[in-house]
Amino acid sequence: MTTYEHLKGFRDFYAPEMAARREVIDTVEGVAERYGFREIGTPRLERAAMWTDKSGDEIVDELYAFEDHGGRHVTLTPELTPTVARMYAAKSQELSKPVKWVSTRPFWRYEAVQQGRFREFYQTNVDIFGSSDPSADAEVLAVAADALTALGLDADDFEFRVSHRDILGSLLRSFDADVDVEDAIRAVDKSEKVSENEYLDLLADAGLGYDEAREFDDLLGVTDPANLDELTEFADSAALDDAVENLRAVLAAADDFGVGEHCDLSLRTARGLDYYTGTVFECFDSKGRVSRSVFGGGRYDDLIEQFGGQPTPAVGVAPGHSTLHLLLEEAGVYPDEELATDYYVLQVGDTRGVAARVARDLRAKGHVVETDVSDRSFGAQMGYADSINAETVVIVGEQDLANDEVTLKDMASGDQTTAPVDDFPGDRDRPTYGDYA
Repeated sequence: MTTYEHLKGFRDFYAPEMAARREVIDTVEGVAERYGFREIGTPRLERAAMWTDKSGDEIVDELYAFEDHGGRHVTLTPELTPTVARMYAAKSQELSKPVKWVSTRPFWRYEAVQQGRFREFYQTNVDIFGSSDPSADAEVLAVAADALTALGLDADDFEFRVSHRDILGSLLRSFDADVDVEDAIRAVDKSEKVSENEYLDLLADAGLGYDEAREFDDLLGVTDPANLDELTEFADSAALDDAVENLRAVLAAADDFGVGEHCDLSLRTARGLDYYTGTVFECFDSKGRVSRSVFGGGRYDDLIEQFGGQPTPAVGVAPGHSTLHLLLEEAGVYPDEELATDYYVLQVGDTRGVAARVARDLRAKGHVVETDVSDRSFGAQMGYADSINAETVVIVGEQDLANDEVTLKDMASGDQTTAPVDDFPGDRDRPTYGDYA
């Protein structure tokens, strides 16, 4: 018999692992839903041109792209932002503004596999379309912070490093050199990952002289919003003035939204994707247990127009669940990877009809209930109930029914008692051993 292993960079999630992952996903999505973000569904397959038109044909090497049976060049989606931009552009006239969407799903990129980074990975995307107000940026930050604390992290476990792409671009344009601004911003994005000399070389490749590169990098060392005036004094630029004012407004709104304590000014945070236009941020483990960015987000005000829509401001964040898992695990708050079962209804003898009725009534109250479907012995059923972490076992045996009873066994203590079969579960929402002992 041939044995098939999963592909490199792809993972299997068995039930206990998936239970923990589901708890994390539900928590993140639940926070977003409380802010009024509405769930959407998006296709896994898109036209490859949505990426090659913006980034060139060389990006195909990073995609799972192929020609389908209709001769179309398509790809498994490597990210969601172009898809939601396309979706918004298609129906923008029908949508009430601002539009607030949330979605959790897998994505695919053909890249090197390493800790916390896989070729198939899951993200929760949270996006706002149709508002340029700093409150929209602050709300996205607040959703991210509330989700992390809802997952069990403390306030000092994480930080948001906040920057502004237009500040970087305006500073770069203030130099006399012929600078490729996008290349230079990509160099800034890599500054923490390469040596100082490599970083300066990248800035030089983008058009800055080495002295200018050092001067530019020194300007990015501002960490106090009150000192951003140093930048406006350096460069006489209306665009820079506007960007500084906007960044200060976002940080002030973040304070009002209760997330200011997590926000640190960090102009060397750039985000590598070219579609970012304004405020950008990345989440980091403030205690250094996870060395790289946990997730990031920012503004992409020009992207809707690029997909045929009207000019539309947009801002979003996309927690990636692989790296988020690392942070939660390092902080000791990742959910237990184990199954949880409220009731196991155990059958002894010819009692299936009554056992099935008890199971139906308990499920109707919203509980997780299993019962025997394999005609197993009493001991085998008890062993199975223990393996699925059943809280209560309801024993429906022929002798029990002869006495018009069922037996309730508390699995944690091992204690058991009886309850009237006709009154179980009755009007109780969650009847357990303690209700009848």
